[in-house]
Amino acid sequence: MGEMLLGAVALMFVLEGLLPFLSPGAWRSMFMRATQLTDGQIRFLGLASIVVGLLLLTLFAG
Repeated sequence: MGEMLLGAVALMFVLEGLLPFLSPGAWRSMFMRATQLTDGQIRFLGLASIVVGLLLLTLFAG
């Protein structure tokens, strides 16, 4: 179980690093737009991300 969690975290780092590596300008633009979101919008995006992640986990790891 611990190895799977470590692998998942490592994959997250790889995926998170792709956009800034491949297109730093697009990443910077996206980051600038993200700083203009309200707290409620950021919370909603975080909640949506959690729900999608949990759904994917139940579908593929169950």
